[in-house]
Amino acid sequence: MAGIRLREVSWFSALVAASAMAAPASAQPGPLLLADLFKDSAVFQRDRPIAVWGRALPGERVTVDFAGARTAVRADRSGRWSAELPARPAGGPYELLVSTARGARETVRDILVGDVWLCSGQSNMEMDVSRALNAPSEIGSAGDPQMRLLTVGRDTSLTPLDSFRTPVRWQGASPQSVADFSAVCYFMARELRATQKVPIGLIDASWGGSAIDAWRSETAIERGGGLAERLDVLRTYRVDPAAGNRRWGAVWERWWRERSGDKPGTEPWQPGASGEWKAVPRLANWESWGDPALANYNGLLWYRTSFILTPAQAAQAATIDIGGADDLDQTWVNGVPIGSTSGPNASRIYALPAGLLKAGENVVVVSVLDTYGGGGLIGPEELRAVRLADGTALPLRTGWSYRLVPTGTGWPPRAPWEGLAGLSLIYNGMISPIGRYGLKGAAWYQGESDAGPVRGYAAKLRSMMADWRRQFGAPNLPFLIVQLAGWGAPHVRPTESGSAVVRDEQRIAAEADPNAALTVTIDLGEPTDIHPGNKQDVGRRLARAARHLAYGERITPSGPEAAAASGSGGVVTVRFKNAEGRLVAYSGETATGFELCGDGQGSCRFVPAALSGTSVTLPSGSGPATRVRYCWADSPVCNLYDESGLPAGPFELRIGS
Repeated sequence: MAGIRLREVSWFSALVAASAMAAPASAQPGPLLLADLFKDSAVFQRDRPIAVWGRALPGERVTVDFAGARTAVRADRSGRWSAELPARPAGGPYELLVSTARGARETVRDILVGDVWLCSGQSNMEMDVSRALNAPSEIGSAGDPQMRLLTVGRDTSLTPLDSFRTPVRWQGASPQSVADFSAVCYFMARELRATQKVPIGLIDASWGGSAIDAWRSETAIERGGGLAERLDVLRTYRVDPAAGNRRWGAVWERWWRERSGDKPGTEPWQPGASGEWKAVPRLANWESWGDPALANYNGLLWYRTSFILTPAQAAQAATIDIGGADDLDQTWVNGVPIGSTSGPNASRIYALPAGLLKAGENVVVVSVLDTYGGGGLIGPEELRAVRLADGTALPLRTGWSYRLVPTGTGWPPRAPWEGLAGLSLIYNGMISPIGRYGLKGAAWYQGESDAGPVRGYAAKLRSMMADWRRQFGAPNLPFLIVQLAGWGAPHVRPTESGSAVVRDEQRIAAEADPNAALTVTIDLGEPTDIHPGNKQDVGRRLARAARHLAYGERITPSGPEAAAASGSGGVVTVRFKNAEGRLVAYSGETATGFELCGDGQGSCRFVPAALSGTSVTLPSGSGPATRVRYCWADSPVCNLYDESGLPAGPFELRIGS
């Protein structure tokens, strides 16, 4: 985010100060030595070497004792140390003792050894048990001391962190701890506890509204390709925010000109820009202004105002605070881009570069993007001002005008330092600090924020999985991918759907990875709620996929999976794999939701589907048939299942011969 400042913790200074003041070891323990995850009631991954790490004085010898095993290591020049303990079977409780020759000691108690799962993604993973179906009963009946929960606090960082900036703790599953914990993660673990009979630790690191690029490290993004310019701008911003803002402003401006056709010098951010500017009634949600064009409007809107300076004032250093913006701003002063920030409650105080201000009128232009609900410049009026180095504050409370954006312009690119839609910031703040903590697997429920007509999500997901596996030192780490549930208005004819594209990309990513499994939830959605309450069945299906992929049980991972489509003699046949028994159609003799398509957009048509064992046959008729789609819409109505009661997932396949 613009203006972000990283909080650096000097472990070396803290340790030196603590050791200088400390009494003898027998009287007073030394400073904390262990990384954040090593707390009372933790769960360590069974049947693999246990990595333990932390901080000490540079070059200091550190001794680690756990479950009868002892190892000693030496801290490096920065004070970091890392040790590896022998693998243990499930069991406990144990104590972990870390000590140094100077008398520093730390003991972690009540440690269990079992299976550790990382649950991550956006709001449907973050959604807690208190918002799930039958929440009072689910919360009241929670009580399992062999299940331990840890929630990673929301955080972003411009660089990878090795410790959490929000304290974390492990808690046993109880009504108090479960209520605000991830429902999907908890219900998955509850199912696994019933079949695996070992302790389970859950790490929930999720954030509603986040895009997948925010969860990918810079290394993964660089290796994946396609985002070189944004990544380069981010690296510029990290060392010089003003230069980064200028470079990003140029990217944003190029995007606008490509869509608007505006010639350089005539764009809305220019001080003398023409066009129809109307007076802003009040700086509040624009849907409340009474302008019919802004009723229920999600998209871009231009704002403009100005302020007057004397020659002496114009020569001073200054900042501008534009207050709140719902959701995202791109701001210019005198035609020069100065900042971009996301989030309605985020601070938007931008430094004004030397030489930018001038005597007389100075023009402020703000483009605000609203993606959901109300939008606009919002928040306390007293914040909105230009502040000069001599303490003078020039309010920007009045004199605002607005200008509509032409229909079809679309949504602009997002700044690479933006927390939820930028590059790597959530990974840096929430995944990097997990380090090489031992895991059994990861459950990933995300994609709503990436829904759109453009392909590419599968490649991003594959790169993220590979990168996380490298971090955790587990090249075969199982990944369970939740395919997006249905949400949105029903449709009466074939339609294009960004959600359907993401679902298909999730399918493709899982199919290409032998250590990934797809969990289909298309039938668990709610047309009017992007956060369906039935998280119990999502958890059950995730647990089934885990039993297949991570525990080697001879069961199918999910429902029937489309394997191939072929055409011959006026019939297209779709063959399915991993079906339990035969295919069945609920509430009918034929399966609904199948489409045959040509190569072009808008060429799809619904076709009846006859079932035969684990195949579906479709009459191709006289229309084009180069692709077959199933369940292809934001909120489709589909009825194809297998005899286990699990649904076939959405897909698009090319038709072969």
